[in-house]
Amino acid sequence: MATIDQTIIQAKVTLQDIGPPIWRRLLLPPSLNLAELHHVLQAAFGWRDEHLHEFIIGGLVYGAPETAEDTASEDDPRTFEATDVHLRDFDVYHVPNPRFLYRYDFGDSWLHLIEFEQRLGKNTASKYPACVDGARHRPPEDVGGTSGYVQFLETWGDPAHEEYETMRQWAGRTFHPEKFDLQATDKAVKAAWRKARGDYLFRRQ
Repeated sequence: MATIDQTIIQAKVTLQDIGPPIWRRLLLPPSLNLAELHHVLQAAFGWRDEHLHEFIIGGLVYGAPETAEDTASEDDPRTFEATDVHLRDFDVYHVPNPRFLYRYDFGDSWLHLIEFEQRLGKNTASKYPACVDGARHRPPEDVGGTSGYVQFLETWGDPAHEEYETMRQWAGRTFHPEKFDLQATDKAVKAAWRKARGDYLFRRQ
């Protein structure tokens, strides 16, 4: 029987409250910690890592405690250290069909649902983590959350709108809501993991 570290976790990550769904399917090593997963998710969706983030697991918040002071509350002032939690821990504690949330940008509040779909045997010829499937482009940064994105798309897709050109320029000429480049995304995911080296990048800057 294969040990935990001889397997790969197939996970689906879906951006919440947007339709049609924006999602990625990732192959993740169980040794990955949450700080590394943060960078993998940023790369998988093309986010620019310009805002705060947190993981919400079983009602507890994980992230970088040194950045959490502004978001702490009297009810729950604690943000637990992300590097202390590895994906293998869900197996160690026998969590069935794990699913948890990743929030990026507390203003726009982009919630990503992470669902473990299955465990696969590790292919020694493959490199992990990997992005193996997905759909659609993520919203532009600072667009104003889900409601702002809906308004943006209405303007972006209407040449008769008075702000059409402004929105096109702001989003960038290469932006298209249906665009998804699997090869480029997989390459970015692998590069993000290599750069992370087990921790948040900002801690080495």
